[in-house]
Amino acid sequence: MRLQPAVFLDRDGVINEDRDDYVKSWAEVVFYPGALEALRRLRAAGCEVYLVTNQAGVGKGVMPRRALLDILLRLRATVRRHGGLIHGIAFCPHTRQAGCACRKPLPGMLRKLAFKYGLDLSRSVIVGDSCGDIAAGQAVGCRTILLHTRTAAGVTRHLDTCARPPDHQCASLLQAVELILEMPPFRPRAAD
Repeated sequence: MRLQPAVFLDRDGVINEDRDDYVKSWAEVVFYPGALEALRRLRAAGCEVYLVTNQAGVGKGVMPRRALLDILLRLRATVRRHGGLIHGIAFCPHTRQAGCACRKPLPGMLRKLAFKYGLDLSRSVIVGDSCGDIAAGQAVGCRTILLHTRTAAGVTRHLDTCARPPDHQCASLLQAVELILEMPPFRPRAAD
């Protein structure tokens, strides 16, 4: 069995803008500047990219599951059209009160993808915009990058609630990818 390092990405607040009332349809997806380029660069470097996203809007009845699946399908297709590739997706449709093992900050989605695709979590990295993303990655030995896509107060609030600080902090996904591509398991090899 192969054990491949991976780049795990949260969706809302990392690839596209988050909304207080949830991203409920494709029409509400607004990509961050540079996000599609960042995904293209990861693919060009041979990195495997996986999406891990809490989607409590489904569990709360704010949006139907089919709307979420439509968003994820279109997201994957858009990323591919721009030269990137999302190798796999895991999402948690449950509310915090449901107590499931997949909802971040628990690492269920990461473990599921690692088992399914043969991924080495200890050589992987997770990029997120919340302490939940960071805690999920830390629980399985991933390196962690917190993005500052929230307001300054929101970033401070998340940093204050992290049991352990993230390994790195970046302003955008593109900046995080520049950092990731300097990490040994992801650094492009020089041609012989």
